[in-house]
Amino acid sequence: MADECCDVSEIVTAFLLNTCRLPPWTRKCDVQAAVGCAVAADLGLHPADYEEADAIPLTTGSVADFYIEPMLPLVGDIDVMIHWNMQLATPRGHPPPTQLPAEFHNYVQVFEIIDSHLPGYVYLPLRYLLTQCSDDGSYNYIEYDEEVLYLSNKIGKFEDRLVHGPAILADNSHISRLSVDVVPCVRCLSWPPQAADWPTRHGSYGWPDSATLDLVVSNGCDVVGVAHRQCRQHEWVGKAQHRLSFSRAEIVLINSWVPVQQIVYHMLRVYVKTERLTECADNSGASTLSNYHIKTLMLWACELKPNSWWTENLNLVKICVELLNTLAVWLTDPRCKHYFVSNCNLLDHSFNVGSVASNLTSLNESYFSTWLVNNYIRQCAQLCPHHILRLFDDISTTTKLQNAVSEIVRWRLDTSLNDLWWDVHNAEYRISQAVSRCSLTVRSCVCWMSELTKIDKRFSVYFPAVALLHVARKIPRNGSSDKVSDILPTIFGLHFIQWSSVLPRCKPELNAPELVELLQKSAVEHLTTYRQLMARDFGSVATIVTTDFEALHAYKRGDYQRCLLLSTQSVHALLYAGCMPAVPTFPEFIQLMDDDIVSLAAVTLIVDIKCREHSGCCCITQLTLSLYLMTQCQLKLHHSVTSLARTLDYIEVAQRRHPRERTLDHWTLKLVERKVYLTISN
Repeated sequence: MADECCDVSEIVTAFLLNTCRLPPWTRKCDVQAAVGCAVAADLGLHPADYEEADAIPLTTGSVADFYIEPMLPLVGDIDVMIHWNMQLATPRGHPPPTQLPAEFHNYVQVFEIIDSHLPGYVYLPLRYLLTQCSDDGSYNYIEYDEEVLYLSNKIGKFEDRLVHGPAILADNSHISRLSVDVVPCVRCLSWPPQAADWPTRHGSYGWPDSATLDLVVSNGCDVVGVAHRQCRQHEWVGKAQHRLSFSRAEIVLINSWVPVQQIVYHMLRVYVKTERLTECADNSGASTLSNYHIKTLMLWACELKPNSWWTENLNLVKICVELLNTLAVWLTDPRCKHYFVSNCNLLDHSFNVGSVASNLTSLNESYFSTWLVNNYIRQCAQLCPHHILRLFDDISTTTKLQNAVSEIVRWRLDTSLNDLWWDVHNAEYRISQAVSRCSLTVRSCVCWMSELTKIDKRFSVYFPAVALLHVARKIPRNGSSDKVSDILPTIFGLHFIQWSSVLPRCKPELNAPELVELLQKSAVEHLTTYRQLMARDFGSVATIVTTDFEALHAYKRGDYQRCLLLSTQSVHALLYAGCMPAVPTFPEFIQLMDDDIVSLAAVTLIVDIKCREHSGCCCITQLTLSLYLMTQCQLKLHHSVTSLARTLDYIEVAQRRHPRERTLDHWTLKLVERKVYLTISN
């Protein structure tokens, strides 16, 4: 029986190590987090008297913590912290800063961090007013000498939104499946004295190393507007108390973990969530066991356990069981020492732990191995083809279990590149959708590029192209283009597009149609570059023609010979392709298309409920678009009946190859087929 248990735990360990993908990988949750950051930056959630303030977002929570991608999802929502560039916190007794990062406003209020009677909780009285000098960019300060003004953790403009704990729910359901929780905070650029002993607390086993430690300390901390659960009903303390947040530090530390530690953290979270040992997934201070306690457990284990404990005779099940047993001891005492603030206990007798401690104490390797097979690996099997899922009908022996698990691993590895292709393709769509539905600003463009470049460098080519098309469609046909004067240098100047090559042509006297044409041309050039990158990286799993946007642009400007050449080449390449990209019909891309496709796209949205409910947009494949352009050019150039008859054969093949649910594709093919028949009959 002991050998059987050992075999199962080894099978589980091998499964997790072989199915958790590592960077570089384009995760769906990362793209949705980038969308969330851009949304949070432009929500307009300004505190009173801060109408000029910019919100600076930071992705936190599970998306930021994990770099692995297991088969089961890591993320249930997107957590974004925002601080305003007109507010700053500084430790008590520290002189006000004279230099600030470029993101800060030229007028900044500085609040002093003062301890409350509870460790980790503070008050923020206004202490200094900073103003920036125009000469060298440094700041002068004056001391705020009026009556003491404490920053409230209640901000009126948030009260009409759904609030839970310190978080405000941002309604972005129209562009993301994951909800976005926005947590307002005040930035502190210094490491707080409340955690002064952490940088000098040298672990015996070398974690964190000196470089990681220095990075954590240099990032400072944040102060979140939420009172301790024991103080929320107090008339004054409930409004004035804030909590020190070490989210920036936690992100750096957790991302320094080796994959084994990240996988263990994931397994612990899955277990406590599945067994409903937690009632909330944040560190808001509610009197229940939370994911923050699991995070704290892992941080202490990484510091106090030697490397050999994680790597020698590696058994993930055994590691998890030992850590859950440790958590049981903490719950029994109760004590859970804050990882950064030494005199802060994250547990007390008010916690609703019930029988959790006793259940965790009795947990052993045999039980946990079986639990993971039934509650984790079986769930992964649901994602696989049916013949693999059927193997789990009988896993009565370790040999049968090993065979079933091995098939999942093999399928996961075999489909890796294809999955990445679809993830990147999905990311294109999400980026285009979000840009189309959320008006771009200078701050959101900076945020977009910062976040997307971290995810996938290909997006630093794709996003500026979509942004340029967005600006082009916003420019009125006849009128001033002043509204885009700020955003264009941001798009061009920040990344990869050379503003200097376009600037000479963007003269003040340039009229709106000329500017639109210039922006569209630049966008097409970068979309073409993006297609070339995609073809290079995914040519083995998809057929990707790189000239579809060039052909569109050539047709739009009346160069039918060029368009015909490009689209004919594309049809020959795509006619029997198994997988290919599609072009979305968001307004940004519609402007490149002719009236017939625009009309068909509009009718599709009206009559096809799936397009409206699931995406709000319909797409057209590269094959359909190329056939449409090729046929239109043939008709305009008066090609022979023989040439048109051959095109009808291509259209028939394409109609058979497109699934019935591809409404826009079928209608577009039907339209050009009808045009050809009418021409031939005449």
